[in-house]
Amino acid sequence: MACHSSLKFVLLTAIKTKLKLTSSQKMLMSKHAGISRFTYNWGLATWKALYQSGYQPNHLMLKKFFNNEVKPVLTWIKEQGICQKITEFAFENLGKAFKNFFENRADYPKLKIKGRNDSFTINASGRPINLGGKRIKLPTIGWVSTYESLPHTTTTKLTISRTAGDWYISIAYEIEPEITKKEHDYVGVDLGIKTLATLSTGVIFVNPKALKKATKKLTRLQRQLARKVRGSNRYKKQKLRISKLHRRITNIRKDATHKATTFICKNHAVVALEDLNTSGMLKNHKLALSLSDANFYEFRRQVEYKVVRYGGTVVFVDRFYPSSKTCSNCGAIQEISLSERVYVCQKCQHTADRDLNASQNLEKYARQALPCLDVEG
Repeated sequence: MACHSSLKFVLLTAIKTKLKLTSSQKMLMSKHAGISRFTYNWGLATWKALYQSGYQPNHLMLKKFFNNEVKPVLTWIKEQGICQKITEFAFENLGKAFKNFFENRADYPKLKIKGRNDSFTINASGRPINLGGKRIKLPTIGWVSTYESLPHTTTTKLTISRTAGDWYISIAYEIEPEITKKEHDYVGVDLGIKTLATLSTGVIFVNPKALKKATKKLTRLQRQLARKVRGSNRYKKQKLRISKLHRRITNIRKDATHKATTFICKNHAVVALEDLNTSGMLKNHKLALSLSDANFYEFRRQVEYKVVRYGGTVVFVDRFYPSSKTCSNCGAIQEISLSERVYVCQKCQHTADRDLNASQNLEKYARQALPCLDVEG
């Protein structure tokens, strides 16, 4: 098996930060999101109608027809200050949605609803967009401010979205790999519900359980929402309170995951993770809440790109590998229930924490899968 080699290449990373907007700028962002939503929904409805009539449409065909026949009639789309690139990216997103559906990665595309996941993407017609500091000049829209400084670089496109009443900008840009000195060659990572992650080195990352801790407050807010008249100002304010709580839950969860995955990928050359069937596990309604708090899918996604950024490798262990049932000392396999938190080997009497024992087995799997290792730093 070939050993790990270090090659100079460029990576893409992304940043998402909150915008500091005036009232008029917020209104302008809402207009852009509305045009993007209208274009997407028009494309989805037209695609469905053409398919039912026996045609095989695609997003390029729809975009061409929309630009030539529909857009010239809709004068409000060409209002001053509106970037015309938003309709182009709306059709691209529609094409991706249908591609995911045809490849069985997602359900049939649904109509976008006002106030739910409002967003739009723009570019500068192929020209680079300069970043740096707390101000950025958006194509057509003009100068906007951010709460935190942006890196001094360039990007080709950017996405603006609204979450809990606030607007955020997402930017992808190029970086070079940051090869870090590794404290350990191999590490096994056992993901769990009680703890976020247990490493074979003995390090434990606590699961903040943000959703579980906020369940009582979330239930109270939703009960208050049910008592209000749908569409009224008080109803809208209450929905905003719920959205802000959900945003806080998401931020706490992401913060814990980012801190854990960054530590793991910076300090370990080979990371062993179980190839968990997260979507299948979430169908278990008794565990769905706890699994959502554990953030398994996001943890894996972050490890996948961070090991490349910091000069490491990830090994995915087969989901049927009995890491929890196997003794990390002698290799004997025995049944163990979910309620048992301590592994006691019936053969050699080795005793260890259940999660630590599993992570040590994952590390052994990685050592066998990648016996040749070239660690730099």
